[in-house]
Amino acid sequence: MLYRTCAIIIRSMDYGEGNKIVTLLTEGGGKAGVIIRGAKKARSRHGSLAQPFTYGEFVYFKGNSGGLGTLNHGEIMESHHLLRERLELAAYASYAAELTDRSLQEDESDPFLYAQLKACFEALQADKDPQIVSHVYEMKILQRAGYDPQLDNCVSCDSEDAPFMLSVGSGGVLCRRCAHRDPYAIRLSDGTLKVLRLFRRMDLRRLGSIALKPETKEEVKKAMRRLLDAHLGLQLKSRNFLDQLDKYEI
Repeated sequence: MLYRTCAIIIRSMDYGEGNKIVTLLTEGGGKAGVIIRGAKKARSRHGSLAQPFTYGEFVYFKGNSGGLGTLNHGEIMESHHLLRERLELAAYASYAAELTDRSLQEDESDPFLYAQLKACFEALQADKDPQIVSHVYEMKILQRAGYDPQLDNCVSCDSEDAPFMLSVGSGGVLCRRCAHRDPYAIRLSDGTLKVLRLFRRMDLRRLGSIALKPETKEEVKKAMRRLLDAHLGLQLKSRNFLDQLDKYEI
């Protein structure tokens, strides 16, 4: 059967002497593996279609027995070349792509996630703060996985009285009176809590300019890491590289 779809390349790997296998996140929100024959050859007309983070239209044939498809034709709509040329952007784009690939099962489909990843790459390409873009996208991943944190009131007693502690095991924040329920809960400053609430409501397609103080960014990063590690538990090579990059920049 012949398929035609707009898609984003979230993974690309060598296959044989001259071919590549790409994983597409299609506009329908599902993943598709496609062989691009001859993509590694210097004069290949499809070589640029095998680059990570590329957004384009792909036409591929896939047999009824399943397995990988074979590219027939493709057209690049946005190459996102800056996401491959600049080290920091490449690191964040790789993280978003790997997080998507690992959190979405082969038989799942999520058009909203496709739209959010597309917007994520566009925001990175537009030179918006990559850490903020990344955290908003992480929040979208958590929400689609069913782990949307409750941040407006205490998960135990429903109190709206600050200060709050973030309890990943409880699925949200605990007030001062209920904080004893989780000895591993971490304190959230008012600024950090406001930012996390904003990220919950935000759609990456409407992301504006957000500027945060360094200490707030560090607290947000710590909170998001806690949530991701507790609920998804994914070991990602791209995240390890991001951590190394942070240390190098310091």
